[in-house]
Amino acid sequence: MAQVYRSGQPYGTGLPARMTPHEVRTRTFAARRRGVDPLQVREFQARVADELTDLHQRFRLLSRENDRLRRALRDWQTMHARECRPPHAGHW
Repeated sequence: MAQVYRSGQPYGTGLPARMTPHEVRTRTFAARRRGVDPLQVREFQARVADELTDLHQRFRLLSRENDRLRRALRDWQTMHARECRPPHAGHW
């Protein structure tokens, strides 16, 4: 769980911490007697890190697009609200 500090105390956000491509690339594992090929592990780590980098970039792009659309909708709603007359807008 990701930790955010407020007033010096950890405050859980409920979201898991994001893994960075750098963490994937630099992660080391303990050697075992019947382990795996270290070269294959490094190649796999590189592939995972590259995909993670791509996902992070797509996420940032989609977040910016989402913000743009949200602003455009808010602007349209504001403009539309100013142009529309309220129902029964007459003398009471």
